[in-house]
Amino acid sequence: MQQRIITVILLIGICFGFTMLVYGMMDWRLPDRETGYSPEQPIDYSHRLHAGELQIDCQFCHTGAKQSRYAGIPSSDVCMKCHSVVTSSFDVLQQEQELADSEQRKPQPIISDKLRKLYDSLALDQDLKPKEDATATSIPWTRVHNLPDFTYFNHSAHVSAGVTCQRCHGPVESMERVRQVEDLSMGWCVNCHREVNKAGVNGQPVHASTDCSTCHY
Repeated sequence: MQQRIITVILLIGICFGFTMLVYGMMDWRLPDRETGYSPEQPIDYSHRLHAGELQIDCQFCHTGAKQSRYAGIPSSDVCMKCHSVVTSSFDVLQQEQELADSEQRKPQPIISDKLRKLYDSLALDQDLKPKEDATATSIPWTRVHNLPDFTYFNHSAHVSAGVTCQRCHGPVESMERVRQVEDLSMGWCVNCHREVNKAGVNGQPVHASTDCSTCHY
């Protein structure tokens, strides 16, 4: 009887352990298969707001995409092209009071907790003026899409051919935080090249090489 109880307990433990192992394996990824990878960033930048709602073109910030191999991460100065002039009125209670008093107030730059980190990195104060005894620093963004070092990829060749950003990066304009959508494997790239060689890109014929030396040399 005691032996039977021990056997049942062991079987239950094995089943439970196997279930937990399977559950944990659901988050495992093969090497260089980072589909779904969505790291937290030092600033909660919303592509949904900027690229989606405001419809800012990707290349306004990622200026290198059409001219070079790398799309590039925009510098804080690029952000300030807009945020140095984008303003917001005072809060609702102040607004109602001042409207009641028929007083005017100059709109102030938008200063939120998220944007405060941007201004701090540029060593700017509340009025967007340089702080004394403060040094500007770069923002340590975390890279999301990262191909192996032995793989060559050229953004300009793809953008010039009419390939949209979404083809590789997914619907970025709907993402609050960017994530990797495709696995970016060699098979995925080769199949895409074969597909566009047959169908073209936006109605235009293209020749996307499937030779090994194109990406590996």
